[in-house]
Amino acid sequence: MAYRDTISFGYPLTPWVKRLLITNVAVFLGLWLAGMLGLGGIGDLLTLVPRAVLLRPWTIVTYMFVHAGFWHIFFNMLALFFFGPPVEERLGSREFIKYYMVCGLGGAALSFAFAWNTGVVGASAAVYGIMLAFAVYWPDSPIYIWGILPVKAKWLVLAFVALDLFSALRPGLDGVAHFAHLGGAAAGFLYLKAGGLGLAVSTRARKLFRPRLTVIPGSGGGATPPRPERRVRRPDEERLLDDLDRVLDKISHSGMGSLTPEERKLLDEASRKYRQN
Repeated sequence: MAYRDTISFGYPLTPWVKRLLITNVAVFLGLWLAGMLGLGGIGDLLTLVPRAVLLRPWTIVTYMFVHAGFWHIFFNMLALFFFGPPVEERLGSREFIKYYMVCGLGGAALSFAFAWNTGVVGASAAVYGIMLAFAVYWPDSPIYIWGILPVKAKWLVLAFVALDLFSALRPGLDGVAHFAHLGGAAAGFLYLKAGGLGLAVSTRARKLFRPRLTVIPGSGGGATPPRPERRVRRPDEERLLDDLDRVLDKISHSGMGSLTPEERKLLDEASRKYRQN
């Protein structure tokens, strides 16, 4: 599967992007309604406050779906709407939601270090991770600011990160969880770098399935030194290993998201065989 260096925005909504949009909007409307009914404390129960996480451990996840106001959720969902579908298509739906949650947890983790007494809400950390992934896969794609000024994706995301870093280190609070944004971007970067290595890219399939060493009992109760088992590989096993080498090369070059369903099935079957051996 080949990928272009640039990409235009015209993707239909992908499964997990659609679910995330619906969930975030539903939670926002639900909390707004609860506030109208005098039940505003529900939002507090879903907000991440690092110093209170032992009392409310679920907040490391629920904070990602709570927003402080209309414009907060509007810009987060707008970014998810535009950047999410191509990233989900590239990674695959299962990998996409895993990546999204990892970025959100990265935002929570950095908040523990720098926002111990501060309430943190919003999908911004996870969305920053999605934007970063887009910039990694399509760095030269033009993003039109206000629909007029074209900026390459890599420079736009870098500017956002730099602005957040500057704001986070500046004295005083502005009510924005800058460290959560940075944590999401950092977690996404590390995750993509690790995923870019593929499944042991430097380790070929034949190394994974190399012959074992056995000890052959000797006379008088002793044992001879270990020596390799002698066995001849069957043609179908040779074909399997050749196919695995090809799949590992593809992962190394294009990532897990480039695999076809048949290639993923082959990888799963080989993994099960390796664990049994």
